[in-house]
Amino acid sequence: MDAMGKMIRLTKEFRFEMAHALWNYDGLCKHFHGHSYILRVTVIGEPNADPTNPKYGMVMDFGQLKQIVNQEVVHRLDHALVLNKDSEHKALLALPQMGERIILTDYQPTCENMLVEMAERIGGRLPQNVKLHSLRLHETANSYAEWFAEDNA
Repeated sequence: MDAMGKMIRLTKEFRFEMAHALWNYDGLCKHFHGHSYILRVTVIGEPNADPTNPKYGMVMDFGQLKQIVNQEVVHRLDHALVLNKDSEHKALLALPQMGERIILTDYQPTCENMLVEMAERIGGRLPQNVKLHSLRLHETANSYAEWFAEDNA
């Protein structure tokens, strides 16, 4: 059986720990808190049809996808504190024990908004023949947000 000429989706799962606080929010998430995030990245493309290519039969090497997502998302966000740059929380960041893993964003660091940034970062690094299909970001075991390329075309 030959997969050439067929669109195939590949998915890889990533895990990281991150804290945030939602500025001007009317619930408990306005306070500093953290999550054990699970990110599922799905790409789509046709398997390589060149028998002389070392990636013959692959849409993309899983190792290459891992490297891209780790560089663009996981290594950046793992054990970081993410806050809206307009938040009054940033006054606390002058405390030296807060560490250096603080990211100030132009947006409210919700699961939804983080997915938009992740899609831009990951999508811009993929090989030319591979497209980002979807992202799923679990904030808790039973709560997640999804991004689909078809919804954002």
